[in-house]
Amino acid sequence: MRLVTYEIEHKSGLGVISKDGRWIYPLTSLDMDYKTMQELIENISDSEKQLLDYASGQDPYKIKGAAPMEEVCLKAPIPYPKQDVICLGVNYMAHAEESARYKKEEFNGERPFAIYFSKRVNRATAPGEGIPSHQDIVKDLDYEAELAVIIGREASHVPASQVKDYIFGYTIINDVSARTLQTQHKQWYFGKGLDGFLPMGPCIATVDELQYPPHVQIQSRVNGELRQDSNTRLLIFDIDHIVSELSQGMTLKAGTIIATGTPAGVGMGFNPPRFLKPGDVVECTIEGIGTIANKVMD
Repeated sequence: MRLVTYEIEHKSGLGVISKDGRWIYPLTSLDMDYKTMQELIENISDSEKQLLDYASGQDPYKIKGAAPMEEVCLKAPIPYPKQDVICLGVNYMAHAEESARYKKEEFNGERPFAIYFSKRVNRATAPGEGIPSHQDIVKDLDYEAELAVIIGREASHVPASQVKDYIFGYTIINDVSARTLQTQHKQWYFGKGLDGFLPMGPCIATVDELQYPPHVQIQSRVNGELRQDSNTRLLIFDIDHIVSELSQGMTLKAGTIIATGTPAGVGMGFNPPRFLKPGDVVECTIEGIGTIANKVMD
C-alpha cells in the first residue's frame, strides 16, 4: 500500500492511496486516529496494516471522505522528521566516477567502504513546493534523485538477513546540493542541509508494496529532459548492508530516514556542468512509488 500526508479544504490528514492510484482514503474513516505519519510508523499494528491494504482495494463510494487525487494537496509523507536524514555518498559506481571527474580526483573503480553523512532537515519540502535557490550563497545548485528507506521499528545489531523485518517502507527524496559549499567547507553537511533542500514524497510505499530487495527504475528530469536513468539494483552497498552496518553500535529508531545515494546524471557530471537555475522544474521518479516535481525559486 501507499500512504500519504495530505491536505484538503485546509485540513491535514493521513490517507491510503487506492490501488488504482486515483483516490485517497482518509485513515480516520477506518477508525485510525494517528495525527502524524511518524506516530503511525511508531504504533501501527499488523491488523491495521491489513485493514489499510484491504481498504485500498475498495471502491471509493464505500469509503467515507474518499477524495479524488487531483483535489488534494500532497505534503511530504514525514513533513517534520524527528532526526536528520542519514545519507549514502557515491553509492552508484557511475556516479562515483562522475563525482571524481568533477573534483579532478583519481578513481580506481573501488569503493571498499560505504560513505555516510547527515543531511540537516527542519522541514521536508512537499511535492510541488518550490526549492529555494539561496542565490546569496549558492552558485551551483544540483539535484540528486534517491530511494529513501524508512525504518519501522527500533533496530540495533541487526543481521543483514533480517533487515527487511525492520523496514517500514520507501519514499523518494531529492538530495538538493550546493556543490561549491560542499568543497569549500571540506564536508557535505552545509552544502546539503540548507532550508528547502529535502523534497520528499509523494508517498510512502510500504515494504510489501515492492519486491525485496527493491530493484526499481530511478530517474530524474529537468524541464522534461531525462538526466538520471538507472536502477537500484546497481547500488554498491545494498539496503541489507546499509541498515545492518549502521545498526552495529548505532540504534536506528522508527521513522529514521536513510537515503541510499544517487545514480549518475547529476548536474556536476556534465561537461560543462549543468546546474539548476530559478524557473527550472526537477522531477524525480522511482518505479512503484511515484514522482515528485519541484520548481527552483528565486
